[in-house]
Amino acid sequence: MTRYPLPDLNILPADIQEKILEVQEKSGFIPNVFLSLARRPAEWRAFFAYHDAIMLREFSSLTKGDREMIITATSAANQCLYCVVAHGALLRIYEKKPLVADQVATNYRKADITPRQRAMLDFALQVCHSSHSVEDADFAALHAHGFDDEDIWDIAAITAFFGLSNRMANVSGMMPNAEFYLLGRQPRQK
Repeated sequence: MTRYPLPDLNILPADIQEKILEVQEKSGFIPNVFLSLARRPAEWRAFFAYHDAIMLREFSSLTKGDREMIITATSAANQCLYCVVAHGALLRIYEKKPLVADQVATNYRKADITPRQRAMLDFALQVCHSSHSVEDADFAALHAHGFDDEDIWDIAAITAFFGLSNRMANVSGMMPNAEFYLLGRQPRQK
Protein backbone atom coordinates (compact mmCIF):
# COMPACT_ATOMS: atom_id res chain seq x y z
CA MET A 1 0.00 0.00 0.00
CA THR A 2 2.77 2.44 0.78
CA ARG A 3 6.52 2.85 0.48
CA TYR A 4 6.70 3.85 4.14
CA PRO A 5 5.40 1.66 6.96
CA LEU A 6 2.25 2.94 8.60
CA PRO A 7 2.69 3.74 12.27
CA ASP A 8 0.74 1.84 14.88
CA LEU A 9 -2.17 4.03 15.94
CA ASN A 10 -1.65 2.99 19.57
CA ILE A 11 1.84 4.49 19.78
CA LEU A 12 1.03 7.85 18.19
CA PRO A 13 0.82 10.98 20.35
CA ALA A 14 -2.52 11.28 22.16
CA ASP A 15 -3.70 14.36 20.23
CA ILE A 16 -3.16 12.61 16.89
CA GLN A 17 -4.80 9.39 18.10
CA GLU A 18 -7.81 11.41 19.24
CA LYS A 19 -8.22 13.17 15.87
CA ILE A 20 -7.80 9.94 13.91
CA LEU A 21 -10.36 8.15 16.08
CA GLU A 22 -12.80 11.06 15.56
CA VAL A 23 -12.43 10.64 11.80
CA GLN A 24 -12.90 6.87 12.10
CA GLU A 25 -16.03 7.38 14.20
CA LYS A 26 -17.50 9.78 11.65
CA SER A 27 -16.58 7.91 8.46
CA GLY A 28 -16.50 4.30 9.65
CA PHE A 29 -12.85 3.84 8.60
CA ILE A 30 -9.48 5.56 8.86
CA PRO A 31 -8.55 7.23 5.57
CA ASN A 32 -5.00 6.17 4.71
CA VAL A 33 -3.72 9.75 4.59
CA PHE A 34 -4.17 10.09 8.35
CA LEU A 35 -1.89 7.18 9.19
CA SER A 36 0.55 7.74 6.33
CA LEU A 37 1.35 11.27 7.43
CA ALA A 38 1.32 10.44 11.15
CA ARG A 39 4.80 8.92 10.85
CA ARG A 40 5.99 12.50 11.40
CA PRO A 41 3.74 13.99 14.09
CA ALA A 42 4.88 17.63 13.77
CA GLU A 43 4.26 17.56 10.01
CA TRP A 44 0.92 15.79 10.55
CA ARG A 45 -0.21 18.56 12.91
CA ALA A 46 0.91 21.32 10.52
CA PHE A 47 -0.66 19.59 7.51
CA PHE A 48 -4.06 19.12 9.14
CA ALA A 49 -4.03 22.56 10.76
CA TYR A 50 -3.60 24.17 7.34
CA HIS A 51 -6.05 21.71 5.78
CA ASP A 52 -8.69 22.70 8.31
CA ALA A 53 -7.92 26.40 7.94
CA ILE A 54 -8.61 26.38 4.21
CA MET A 55 -11.23 23.64 3.97
CA LEU A 56 -13.37 24.69 6.95
CA ARG A 57 -13.05 28.45 6.49
CA GLU A 58 -16.27 30.30 7.17
CA PHE A 59 -17.48 33.34 5.26
CA SER A 60 -16.59 32.05 1.82
CA SER A 61 -18.88 31.68 -1.15
CA LEU A 62 -17.14 28.39 -1.98
CA THR A 63 -19.35 25.46 -1.02
CA LYS A 64 -17.98 22.16 0.28
CA GLY A 65 -18.74 20.76 -3.18
CA ASP A 66 -16.78 23.58 -4.85
CA ARG A 67 -13.78 22.87 -2.63
CA GLU A 68 -13.86 19.14 -3.38
CA MET A 69 -14.30 19.92 -7.08
CA ILE A 70 -11.09 21.99 -7.04
CA ILE A 71 -9.24 19.17 -5.29
CA THR A 72 -10.56 16.49 -7.66
CA ALA A 73 -9.75 18.43 -10.84
CA THR A 74 -6.27 19.52 -9.76
CA SER A 75 -5.45 16.11 -8.27
CA ALA A 76 -6.37 14.56 -11.62
CA ALA A 77 -4.01 17.02 -13.34
CA ASN A 78 -1.30 15.97 -10.86
CA GLN A 79 -2.15 12.28 -11.43
CA CYS A 80 -2.76 11.61 -7.75
CA LEU A 81 -4.87 8.48 -7.50
CA TYR A 82 -5.37 8.79 -3.74
CA CYS A 83 -6.76 12.33 -3.87
CA VAL A 84 -8.89 11.81 -6.99
CA VAL A 85 -10.58 8.78 -5.44
CA ALA A 86 -10.90 10.13 -1.88
CA HIS A 87 -11.96 13.67 -2.75
CA GLY A 88 -14.03 12.46 -5.69
CA ALA A 89 -16.07 10.49 -3.15
CA LEU A 90 -16.60 13.63 -1.08
CA LEU A 91 -17.48 15.58 -4.22
CA ARG A 92 -20.18 13.05 -5.13
CA ILE A 93 -21.61 13.29 -1.62
CA TYR A 94 -21.60 17.10 -1.34
CA GLU A 95 -22.92 17.73 -4.85
CA LYS A 96 -25.42 14.84 -4.61
CA LYS A 97 -24.43 13.84 -8.15
CA PRO A 98 -23.00 10.32 -8.51
CA LEU A 99 -21.39 11.06 -11.91
CA VAL A 100 -19.82 14.45 -11.30
CA ALA A 101 -16.52 13.33 -9.75
CA ASP A 102 -15.69 11.02 -12.65
CA GLN A 103 -16.55 13.79 -15.10
CA VAL A 104 -14.47 16.41 -13.27
CA ALA A 105 -11.50 14.07 -12.90
CA THR A 106 -11.56 13.09 -16.56
CA ASN A 107 -12.43 16.40 -18.26
CA TYR A 108 -14.09 19.10 -16.18
CA ARG A 109 -14.84 21.07 -19.37
CA LYS A 110 -17.41 18.40 -20.28
CA ALA A 111 -18.72 17.87 -16.76
CA ASP A 112 -22.24 18.62 -15.58
CA ILE A 113 -21.21 21.75 -13.65
CA THR A 114 -22.27 25.38 -13.68
CA PRO A 115 -20.49 28.11 -15.68
CA ARG A 116 -19.38 29.56 -12.32
CA GLN A 117 -17.79 26.24 -11.32
CA ARG A 118 -16.14 25.97 -14.71
CA ALA A 119 -14.58 29.43 -14.31
CA MET A 120 -13.41 28.38 -10.83
CA LEU A 121 -11.78 25.22 -12.23
CA ASP A 122 -10.25 27.10 -15.16
CA PHE A 123 -8.49 29.30 -12.60
CA ALA A 124 -7.56 26.39 -10.32
CA LEU A 125 -5.95 24.54 -13.23
CA GLN A 126 -4.10 27.71 -14.21
CA VAL A 127 -2.73 27.94 -10.66
CA CYS A 128 -1.92 24.22 -10.78
CA HIS A 129 -0.02 24.34 -14.08
CA SER A 130 1.20 27.91 -14.48
CA SER A 131 0.64 30.14 -11.47
CA HIS A 132 3.23 32.54 -12.89
CA SER A 133 0.77 33.43 -15.67
CA VAL A 134 -2.01 34.71 -13.36
CA GLU A 135 -2.87 38.32 -14.12
CA ASP A 136 -5.55 40.88 -13.34
CA ALA A 137 -7.72 39.66 -16.23
CA ASP A 138 -8.00 36.27 -14.50
CA PHE A 139 -9.36 38.00 -11.39
CA ALA A 140 -11.82 39.98 -13.54
CA ALA A 141 -13.10 36.77 -15.13
CA LEU A 142 -13.76 35.31 -11.69
CA HIS A 143 -15.32 38.54 -10.42
CA ALA A 144 -17.78 38.30 -13.34
CA HIS A 145 -18.97 34.98 -11.86
CA GLY A 146 -19.48 36.45 -8.39
CA PHE A 147 -16.19 35.46 -6.76
CA ASP A 148 -14.54 38.08 -4.58
CA ASP A 149 -10.80 38.39 -3.92
CA GLU A 150 -11.03 36.23 -0.78
CA ASP A 151 -12.74 33.47 -2.77
CA ILE A 152 -9.96 33.69 -5.36
CA TRP A 153 -7.40 33.34 -2.57
CA ASP A 154 -9.29 30.25 -1.37
CA ILE A 155 -9.22 28.69 -4.84
CA ALA A 156 -5.46 29.30 -5.07
CA ALA A 157 -4.77 28.11 -1.51
CA ILE A 158 -6.74 24.88 -1.98
CA THR A 159 -4.98 24.23 -5.28
CA ALA A 160 -1.54 24.90 -3.81
CA PHE A 161 -2.10 22.89 -0.62
CA PHE A 162 -3.38 19.87 -2.48
CA GLY A 163 -0.46 20.14 -4.89
CA LEU A 164 1.71 19.37 -1.85
CA SER A 165 -0.66 16.62 -0.77
CA ASN A 166 -0.71 15.09 -4.28
CA ARG A 167 3.05 15.00 -4.44
CA MET A 168 3.46 13.40 -1.01
CA ALA A 169 0.76 10.82 -1.77
CA ASN A 170 2.43 9.96 -5.09
CA VAL A 171 5.95 9.74 -3.66
CA SER A 172 4.88 7.68 -0.65
CA GLY A 173 2.80 5.29 -2.74
CA MET A 174 -0.35 6.09 -0.76
CA MET A 175 -3.36 4.19 -2.09
CA PRO A 176 -7.05 5.03 -1.60
CA ASN A 177 -9.07 3.06 0.93
CA ALA A 178 -11.47 0.64 -0.75
CA GLU A 179 -14.37 2.39 1.02
CA PHE A 180 -13.87 5.58 -1.02
CA TYR A 181 -14.67 3.92 -4.35
CA LEU A 182 -18.35 3.39 -3.59
CA LEU A 183 -19.13 6.44 -1.44
CA GLY A 184 -21.76 8.68 -2.99
CA ARG A 185 -22.43 6.38 -5.95
CA GLN A 186 -25.52 4.73 -4.48
CA PRO A 187 -28.21 6.20 -2.24
CA ARG A 188 -27.31 5.72 1.42
CA GLN A 189 -28.96 2.72 3.08
CA LYS A 190 -31.23 3.63 6.00
